[in-house]
Amino acid sequence: MASMTYRAAGVDIDAGDALVERIKPLARATARPGVLGGIGGFGALFDLQAAGFRDPVLVSSTDGVGTKLRLAIDTGRHDTVGIDLVAMCVNDLVVQGAEPLFFLDYFATGRLSVEQAARVIAGIAAGCRLAGCALAGGETAEMPGMYAAGDYDLAGFAVGAAERDRLLPNGVVAGDTVLGLASSGLHSNGFSLVRRIADDAGTGWDSPAPFASGMTLGEALLAPTRLYVRSLLALHRAGLMKAAAHITGGGLPGNLPRVLPPGTRAVLDTATWKLPAMFPWLARTGGVCAGEMLRVFNCGIGMTVITAAPDSARAVLEAEGETVFVIGRIEAAAPDAEAETRISLPADWLA
Repeated sequence: MASMTYRAAGVDIDAGDALVERIKPLARATARPGVLGGIGGFGALFDLQAAGFRDPVLVSSTDGVGTKLRLAIDTGRHDTVGIDLVAMCVNDLVVQGAEPLFFLDYFATGRLSVEQAARVIAGIAAGCRLAGCALAGGETAEMPGMYAAGDYDLAGFAVGAAERDRLLPNGVVAGDTVLGLASSGLHSNGFSLVRRIADDAGTGWDSPAPFASGMTLGEALLAPTRLYVRSLLALHRAGLMKAAAHITGGGLPGNLPRVLPPGTRAVLDTATWKLPAMFPWLARTGGVCAGEMLRVFNCGIGMTVITAAPDSARAVLEAEGETVFVIGRIEAAAPDAEAETRISLPADWLA
């Protein structure tokens, strides 16, 4: 009777080992103070004292990139979803005043393609370099029968730290200003609706993008999520940030109240920022109303910052390369009222 092997059952250990060897240089390029050891151990080690913390509180986050992966797989563009993965995690850390320290990834597929996986993980390493955190480890799972040919899934896990007396949000009051930092596109939310709109319209991913000259629709929609870590850390170190909200699923109405104290509300004016052309196109093509657009998409604002010194804060953020808009203010509400966001919506906003 012929001997059975793991490879015959669909799992290639040699391919997994080859991938580890290929990504080791990528991981080494993300090294930062505090990292102990490297890729290949049973766990990732990090020395908070060596990273310069005196009274640290650990902050952790986990996320994925949703059905944006489907678009990456269908177009064969695997180089930037790793950046998305890192951004979705570390942008959630920095709004709490935390510096991202290290990142772990989980890559799962039915049959491992070393080339495909290496492109994805190269994007993860690029995102880690941009965020200043180390790619300290991860897991590659080959699971025959669980995924269709060529498909894969991604998850990310980030750990950061903040000094105990520097955690955010802190001190938000009526009269503070809300700044909006421009997004780089859709980021990584709302792609199930985007795919439905494109499918119903009969628009292929290789069609010219109606809102981006010289790009296909797939290329334009796959623009990676912007990383706001370095900019917000600079602002926080300058003592100019009371709170920040990462604008992901739920949009501005759903995310900004998460960092407001009871008895306050954010009042925003959509006329204060430039709406990127992809959002009116999605609204028109899909027949999506303004309220639903704001709930599903970032609509051009990927991060909000609350500050008492808007001019100084804006100068710091712009020096870090951000496009910044003054989009609203914090107002007092009833003392026992839950925090909320009110947004003006002129009739021609999505025109």
